[in-house]
Amino acid sequence: MKTLVIGTGGREHALALALSRDPQVTEVHAAPGNPGIADVATLHDVDPLDGDAVAALATSIGADLVVVGPEAPLVAGVADAVRDAGIACFGPSRAAAQLEGSKAFAKQVMAAAEVPTAMAHVCETAEEVAAALDAFGPPYVVKDDALAAGKGVVVTEDRQEALDHAAGCDRVVIEEFLDGPEVSLFAITDGETVLPLQPAQDFKRALDGDAGPDTGGMGAYTPLTWAPDDLVADVTRRVLVPTVQEMARRGTPFQGLLYAGLALTSRGVRVVEFNARFGDPETQAILALLRTPLASLLHGAATGTLDAVGLPAWHDGTAVTVVMSSAGYPASSRSGDVILGVGAANTIEGVDVIHAGTGLDADGRLVTSGGRVLAVTAVGEDLEHARDRAYAGVDAISFDGAQFRADIALAAQRGEIEV
Repeated sequence: MKTLVIGTGGREHALALALSRDPQVTEVHAAPGNPGIADVATLHDVDPLDGDAVAALATSIGADLVVVGPEAPLVAGVADAVRDAGIACFGPSRAAAQLEGSKAFAKQVMAAAEVPTAMAHVCETAEEVAAALDAFGPPYVVKDDALAAGKGVVVTEDRQEALDHAAGCDRVVIEEFLDGPEVSLFAITDGETVLPLQPAQDFKRALDGDAGPDTGGMGAYTPLTWAPDDLVADVTRRVLVPTVQEMARRGTPFQGLLYAGLALTSRGVRVVEFNARFGDPETQAILALLRTPLASLLHGAATGTLDAVGLPAWHDGTAVTVVMSSAGYPASSRSGDVILGVGAANTIEGVDVIHAGTGLDADGRLVTSGGRVLAVTAVGEDLEHARDRAYAGVDAISFDGAQFRADIALAAQRGEIEV
């Protein structure tokens, strides 16, 4: 099977790496990719937002499966263009991707499907925003209705900060604050069959102790030994299946990866958000433990044959991902800092260094080129073992201004998480 992965980030590197290790896959291509992806795939210089160009590339290389990684191409309809060219594509249509593209649309779907979620108000004026903030009270949860590259949500005790964030958006969704630990649960679906993956937990705040501003994610781990035993079955029954069924009822079947961000509150499970693609950095940890060949799952979803694949199987052990970010992140990001030690980190047993914001300078040296630069992912027998390996990988790597959290999965390792 020839595969083509669309995107440039850590999620796409993790997908390309898993596909390169899949015995069913004969060739891996990526567009436009990054230096890490180039180690496992043939790169092509194609605009990932140009559906016609992506479809033409897939046709020219004889791709059997196209995997669209990021949300922006999905919302732009790239998957539609690929399918119109007669090529199997993993990723929802433009219409179905509105589950992530519009927070208000997602709330409408959840209401129709009776999916448990936070109470919310959709606001378009400053007056509506102020009234909604006062109705819910602090902590204030303000979400940009549109895509915002993982930076559209503010959770704050500061009412003025909430107002300022809302003022920068055309339309916002203001929600009640949900207590309890958050969990990410992914499901692969062909529009009918829904196969949940292993749950993970990620870390949105920039600094140790969940301090500092929100980011796109500073680390993740899986599995969650502290989570209720029936969590996956319960969320599949109450959230994932009803959502997929509601999308089909609307005439916009959802094929691809349905990501449910969950809060395990004192009143039960509540959906925080939906995404229409693999989440980053949870994907790195989850794929590290996936035993079922990835291509069979993705191709089954793309071709409507997922029922023949069966529930995913998993390796024993634990996976931990630690993100290394550039100077200034998340408010800004510095590019051009030379990165050293990636090769040494990759030689540590159980460690894969996944590239996200990397590039090559004029001298061919690996340099930073984005906010989240690398995701050091390690597998181990348990959390302590995996964390030790992951942080050994981090310690082997250096670049000016490098930032990372030192406490990824530490509370879980210590048994401090309560539901």
